[in-house]
Amino acid sequence: MAQLYYRYGTMNSGKSIEILKVAHNYEEQGKSIVLMTSSLDTREGYGIIASRIGLKREAVAITPQMDVFEYVHALSFHPDCVLVDECQFLTKSNVYELAAVVDELGIPVMCFGLKNDFSNHLFEGSYHLLCMADKIEEIKTICQFCEHKATMVLRTDNGKPVYEGEQIQIGGNETYIPVCRRHWFHPLL
Repeated sequence: MAQLYYRYGTMNSGKSIEILKVAHNYEEQGKSIVLMTSSLDTREGYGIIASRIGLKREAVAITPQMDVFEYVHALSFHPDCVLVDECQFLTKSNVYELAAVVDELGIPVMCFGLKNDFSNHLFEGSYHLLCMADKIEEIKTICQFCEHKATMVLRTDNGKPVYEGEQIQIGGNETYIPVCRRHWFHPLL
Protein backbone atom coordinates (compact mmCIF):
# COMPACT_ATOMS: atom_id res chain seq x y z
CA MET A 1 0.00 0.00 0.00
CA ALA A 2 1.37 3.41 -1.01
CA GLN A 3 2.14 5.95 1.70
CA LEU A 4 3.13 9.60 2.07
CA TYR A 5 6.53 9.88 3.77
CA TYR A 6 8.03 13.00 5.30
CA ARG A 7 11.74 12.88 6.11
CA TYR A 8 12.99 16.06 7.73
CA GLY A 9 16.25 17.30 9.15
CA THR A 10 18.20 20.47 9.77
CA MET A 11 20.72 21.95 7.36
CA ASN A 12 23.63 19.59 6.63
CA SER A 13 21.74 16.48 7.73
CA GLY A 14 22.07 14.86 4.30
CA LYS A 15 18.50 15.24 3.02
CA SER A 16 19.47 15.83 -0.60
CA ILE A 17 22.04 13.03 -0.66
CA GLU A 18 19.38 10.76 0.87
CA ILE A 19 16.83 11.56 -1.86
CA LEU A 20 19.47 10.99 -4.56
CA LYS A 21 20.39 7.68 -2.92
CA VAL A 22 16.74 6.56 -2.84
CA ALA A 23 16.35 7.55 -6.51
CA HIS A 24 19.46 5.56 -7.43
CA ASN A 25 18.26 2.50 -5.53
CA TYR A 26 14.86 2.52 -7.27
CA GLU A 27 16.49 2.90 -10.68
CA GLU A 28 19.04 0.15 -9.94
CA GLN A 29 16.06 -2.17 -9.48
CA GLY A 30 14.61 -1.13 -12.85
CA LYS A 31 11.86 0.96 -11.26
CA SER A 32 10.73 4.36 -12.49
CA ILE A 33 10.72 7.50 -10.39
CA VAL A 34 9.73 11.13 -10.66
CA LEU A 35 12.19 13.53 -9.02
CA MET A 36 10.71 16.86 -7.96
CA THR A 37 11.90 19.90 -6.02
CA SER A 38 10.62 23.32 -5.09
CA SER A 39 10.97 26.01 -7.74
CA LEU A 40 12.19 28.36 -4.99
CA ASP A 41 15.52 26.62 -4.46
CA THR A 42 17.68 27.83 -7.34
CA ARG A 43 21.11 27.56 -5.65
CA GLU A 44 22.31 25.07 -8.28
CA GLY A 45 19.84 26.13 -10.98
CA TYR A 46 16.13 25.80 -11.62
CA GLY A 47 14.83 22.27 -11.07
CA ILE A 48 18.10 20.82 -9.76
CA ILE A 49 18.50 18.61 -6.69
CA ALA A 50 22.07 19.02 -5.48
CA SER A 51 23.99 17.65 -2.53
CA ARG A 52 26.82 19.50 -0.82
CA ILE A 53 29.11 16.57 -1.69
CA GLY A 54 28.69 17.33 -5.40
CA LEU A 55 26.00 14.95 -6.63
CA LYS A 56 23.13 16.51 -8.56
CA ARG A 57 20.20 15.58 -10.77
CA GLU A 58 17.57 17.36 -12.78
CA ALA A 59 14.09 17.40 -11.28
CA VAL A 60 10.64 18.75 -12.03
CA ALA A 61 10.31 22.16 -10.36
CA ILE A 62 7.11 22.48 -8.31
CA THR A 63 5.66 25.99 -8.37
CA PRO A 64 2.95 27.18 -5.97
CA GLN A 65 0.49 27.21 -8.91
CA MET A 66 1.34 23.72 -10.18
CA ASP A 67 -1.21 20.94 -9.82
CA VAL A 68 1.14 18.15 -8.77
CA PHE A 69 -1.57 15.50 -8.91
CA GLU A 70 -2.49 16.40 -12.50
CA TYR A 71 1.19 16.43 -13.50
CA VAL A 72 1.80 12.91 -12.17
CA HIS A 73 -1.56 11.62 -13.42
CA ALA A 74 -0.81 12.86 -16.97
CA LEU A 75 2.59 11.15 -17.23
CA SER A 76 2.99 8.62 -20.03
CA PHE A 77 4.19 6.04 -17.47
CA HIS A 78 3.11 4.98 -13.98
CA PRO A 79 6.02 5.84 -11.66
CA ASP A 80 6.93 3.48 -8.86
CA CYS A 81 7.71 6.43 -6.58
CA VAL A 82 7.62 10.22 -6.46
CA LEU A 83 10.53 11.85 -4.62
CA VAL A 84 10.31 15.52 -3.56
CA ASP A 85 13.20 17.61 -2.23
CA GLU A 86 12.93 21.01 -0.46
CA CYS A 87 9.34 20.15 0.48
CA GLN A 88 9.27 22.81 3.20
CA PHE A 89 8.65 25.35 0.40
CA LEU A 90 5.53 23.58 -0.89
CA THR A 91 2.09 25.09 -0.44
CA LYS A 92 -0.81 23.47 1.36
CA SER A 93 -2.32 22.67 -2.06
CA ASN A 94 0.92 21.05 -3.24
CA VAL A 95 0.98 18.81 -0.15
CA TYR A 96 -2.68 17.83 -0.51
CA GLU A 97 -2.07 17.03 -4.19
CA LEU A 98 0.85 14.77 -3.21
CA ALA A 99 -1.46 13.03 -0.74
CA ALA A 100 -3.91 12.49 -3.63
CA VAL A 101 -1.09 10.93 -5.69
CA VAL A 102 -0.72 8.39 -2.89
CA ASP A 103 -4.42 7.81 -2.21
CA GLU A 104 -5.88 7.98 -5.72
CA LEU A 105 -3.00 6.76 -7.90
CA GLY A 106 -1.44 4.32 -5.42
CA ILE A 107 2.05 5.81 -5.86
CA PRO A 108 4.32 6.22 -2.83
CA VAL A 109 5.55 9.78 -2.28
CA MET A 110 8.68 10.57 -0.25
CA CYS A 111 9.20 14.20 0.76
CA PHE A 112 12.50 15.53 2.12
CA GLY A 113 13.07 18.93 3.69
CA LEU A 114 13.44 21.17 6.69
CA LYS A 115 10.85 21.19 9.46
CA ASN A 116 11.37 24.57 11.09
CA ASP A 117 12.89 27.81 9.88
CA PHE A 118 15.62 29.99 11.41
CA SER A 119 13.12 31.62 13.82
CA ASN A 120 11.89 28.16 14.88
CA HIS A 121 8.54 28.35 13.07
CA LEU A 122 7.21 25.63 10.80
CA PHE A 123 7.30 26.20 7.07
CA GLU A 124 3.93 25.90 5.28
CA GLY A 125 4.91 22.69 3.51
CA SER A 126 6.38 21.20 6.70
CA TYR A 127 3.26 21.99 8.70
CA HIS A 128 0.97 20.29 6.23
CA LEU A 129 3.27 17.30 5.79
CA LEU A 130 3.35 16.82 9.57
CA CYS A 131 -0.46 16.80 9.45
CA MET A 132 -0.85 14.56 6.38
CA ALA A 133 2.11 12.15 6.26
CA ASP A 134 1.63 8.46 6.98
CA LYS A 135 5.25 8.12 8.11
CA ILE A 136 7.47 10.82 9.59
CA GLU A 137 11.21 10.31 10.08
CA GLU A 138 13.97 12.58 11.29
CA ILE A 139 17.30 12.62 9.46
CA LYS A 140 19.75 13.45 12.21
CA THR A 141 22.92 15.48 12.35
CA ILE A 142 24.92 17.08 15.16
CA CYS A 143 25.15 20.66 16.37
CA GLN A 144 28.00 22.63 14.85
CA PHE A 145 29.09 23.76 18.33
CA CYS A 146 28.76 20.57 20.42
CA GLU A 147 28.01 16.85 20.24
CA HIS A 148 24.24 17.15 20.79
CA LYS A 149 21.69 16.47 18.07
CA ALA A 150 20.93 19.51 15.91
CA THR A 151 17.21 20.27 15.97
CA MET A 152 17.25 23.88 14.81
CA VAL A 153 18.71 26.08 12.11
CA LEU A 154 20.57 29.25 12.97
CA ARG A 155 20.67 32.00 10.34
CA THR A 156 23.74 34.21 10.41
CA ASP A 157 24.66 37.48 8.79
CA ASN A 158 28.28 38.64 8.97
CA GLY A 159 28.94 36.24 11.86
CA LYS A 160 25.94 37.37 13.92
CA PRO A 161 22.78 35.35 14.65
CA VAL A 162 19.56 36.48 12.96
CA TYR A 163 16.19 35.64 14.51
CA GLU A 164 13.85 37.92 12.54
CA GLY A 165 13.25 38.57 8.86
CA GLU A 166 11.77 36.95 5.78
CA GLN A 167 11.10 33.27 6.34
CA ILE A 168 12.53 32.20 3.01
CA GLN A 169 16.08 33.21 2.18
CA ILE A 170 17.81 30.66 0.03
CA GLY A 171 21.30 29.88 1.26
CA GLY A 172 23.68 27.22 2.39
CA ASN A 173 26.61 26.95 4.76
CA GLU A 174 27.36 30.65 4.36
CA THR A 175 23.97 31.53 5.87
CA TYR A 176 22.67 28.62 7.95
CA ILE A 177 24.14 26.49 10.73
CA PRO A 178 22.65 23.30 12.24
CA VAL A 179 22.47 23.72 16.03
CA CYS A 180 20.97 22.24 19.18
CA ARG A 181 18.42 24.26 21.15
CA ARG A 182 21.03 25.54 23.62
CA HIS A 183 23.25 26.89 20.87
CA TRP A 184 20.28 28.37 19.00
CA PHE A 185 19.72 30.56 22.04
CA HIS A 186 23.44 31.00 22.79
CA PRO A 187 25.50 30.50 19.59
CA LEU A 188 29.28 30.32 19.80
CA LEU A 189 29.96 32.78 16.98
